[in-house]
Amino acid sequence: MKTIARAVAAAFLVVAFGYYLLHGLTYDGPTEYGQDILAWVGPQMALPIIALTVTPIVFAFTGDGILSALTGNNSAEYRNAGVGLGTVRAVRHTGVTLNHQPQLRIDLSVEGADGKVFPSVAKLVVPQHRMAMLRPGVVLPVRYLPHRTDKVEVDLSGDQRAAQNAMNEAMLRKGFTTRGKLDIAERGIAAQAVVQTLAVPGEIRDGHTRVVLGLVVTRPDGSTFTTRTEKYVPPTAVGQVQVGRILRAHYLPQDESEVVIAIPLSA
Repeated sequence: MKTIARAVAAAFLVVAFGYYLLHGLTYDGPTEYGQDILAWVGPQMALPIIALTVTPIVFAFTGDGILSALTGNNSAEYRNAGVGLGTVRAVRHTGVTLNHQPQLRIDLSVEGADGKVFPSVAKLVVPQHRMAMLRPGVVLPVRYLPHRTDKVEVDLSGDQRAAQNAMNEAMLRKGFTTRGKLDIAERGIAAQAVVQTLAVPGEIRDGHTRVVLGLVVTRPDGSTFTTRTEKYVPPTAVGQVQVGRILRAHYLPQDESEVVIAIPLSA
């Protein structure tokens, strides 16, 4: 879509100026001024003027991240692309704004569905109040094309299941979880858990810190039970597991000793 729009705009620009030059060079009508001024000044100027106005607008609004900001969707090229996990490495302004909202260039380290990691870049128009969320270390679901890894798009589909599946597979590859725990998260009873104790044994795996949590879990009927669980958390999520924090949790009623907690992907 973007390529077609830009090609049409560029073609219109070439045709408009081609017609203008052809008219000027082949004009042989009479003139009172002793020179062929009418060959260059007249209605024939309309097409180049329109082309000079429309073409920059088309290129601006089809720029990376701009069309997505206007539609709220990923571009057609990336809409059904694979979902990966992008860890923010750096963020900077591109100098472009849309409705007073800045467009940001986000440098990412992306982990694809096959576990391969590659550097990439995404551009995104971000509301002012959400800019603080895009800090180094934050993990974002992204759409990527395996044959073109130099750029990706932040996933705008709202498909939480796809993002969670990508996260689950990445955690399995790194040994952060097990199929059993994922099954509890999928089939278990949803509950709330309050962090009662926090211990940090000092083990770090792939930049994630192992924490051991003592939890007070509230059952759907209002009763509670206590248990312990461990989890590997990224540096940006350490604040989410401090004593007193309320977490989403899942457990199987036949075995309350195993509780799985959930931390937001972009915590």
